[in-house]
Amino acid sequence: MSSSLKATAGYSIEEGNNASRNAYEWAQKTFATRAGKPGEPARDLAGGFSNEIRFGNERLGIGSDGIGTKIEVAERLDRYDTLGYDLIAMVADDLIVAGFVPTNLSNIIDVNTLDYTVVDELMRGLHDAAQFSQIAVTGGEIAELGNRIGGYPGARMNFNWCSTAVGVLHPSLERPLSGANVRAGQVVVALHSPSFRSNGYSLARRALTKAFGEKWHEAPYDEVKSQREKVKAEGQSGSQHEKLTAKSSQLTAENWGEVMLAPSLIYSPGVAAVLDAGLPLHAAAHITGGGLADNFKRVLKNGVGAELDNLFEPLPAMQQLAELAGITPQEAYLYWNMGNGMLLVTDEAQADAVVASLRGSGYRAQVAGRITAEPGVTLRVGAGELRYEG
Repeated sequence: MSSSLKATAGYSIEEGNNASRNAYEWAQKTFATRAGKPGEPARDLAGGFSNEIRFGNERLGIGSDGIGTKIEVAERLDRYDTLGYDLIAMVADDLIVAGFVPTNLSNIIDVNTLDYTVVDELMRGLHDAAQFSQIAVTGGEIAELGNRIGGYPGARMNFNWCSTAVGVLHPSLERPLSGANVRAGQVVVALHSPSFRSNGYSLARRALTKAFGEKWHEAPYDEVKSQREKVKAEGQSGSQHEKLTAKSSQLTAENWGEVMLAPSLIYSPGVAAVLDAGLPLHAAAHITGGGLADNFKRVLKNGVGAELDNLFEPLPAMQQLAELAGITPQEAYLYWNMGNGMLLVTDEAQADAVVASLRGSGYRAQVAGRITAEPGVTLRVGAGELRYEG
């Protein structure tokens, strides 16, 4: 990443990846402590955001994540009942892309000064998201840390919210999905994302502050009409997808704060249904920080690559933000999901069935491209051809 882009975004994806690799190397050195014992970790899932732990014949997955600086948007709008969708999506979808069906979640809320009503709103939203994803919230803690926790001035409560989730390996799988079986000629299916999810907010907030000032969350958002008309033209109005994603949609947003607060759609129930149907999945990628190419490359092993020429179009808000931030499409696809929240790899003969299953679960899905024998990821989008080396 160039120094100018790092200055624009406020962080470096490359440095983050390097730090994560280093942290994982230290963590991996502890695996030997459970070798041959209950809780033995798998050693072949490096590069993912969850890992396998074994208890006899039971193979469980575990992963941790948080909401990040999206919390500031909730503080600005004084609305907290949707963040639970983001919290669960970040860990549940990290589990399902490895083949683990999420079952349980534990969370911790670090606050400056406790506000009962804010915590009640947070937990109500977590309850709703857990019901949607069929997860039981079985642990948690609230820690008051005073000035160690900061945030938007004047908010009822400043906080950070993180969680750890566990899941069980889907019974149709002999081993977790790692990308080891990805081969040239297989097909990539994309799932639509109706929001930014919970990533790329540092860059987004900087761009919005520069464009609209400190009160950027109150700035009117002018793409509402065109988005509504587009969804209607695609025949999505009144569909099951619309009901499932009502809280995730930006269609009713009147200002930039509401656009950025639109919560994450949780994909794990839809992907679990694909596996329940006995359909083949060889790999999956949860599109979070690092964008399409960086996340997808984690499961493109054996020297293969991908050509994606039928992705969902970027959300209008993402296109506007890229212009406001002064970044290129090549860079925008590194920071945001650009309308694509998850990528699945399946057999060509079963691709239509996978799409049909996902649509039957209420998600927008489509064949987006295929796996190639050459490494690297090529995106053919409205902005042109974007190439990311392997």
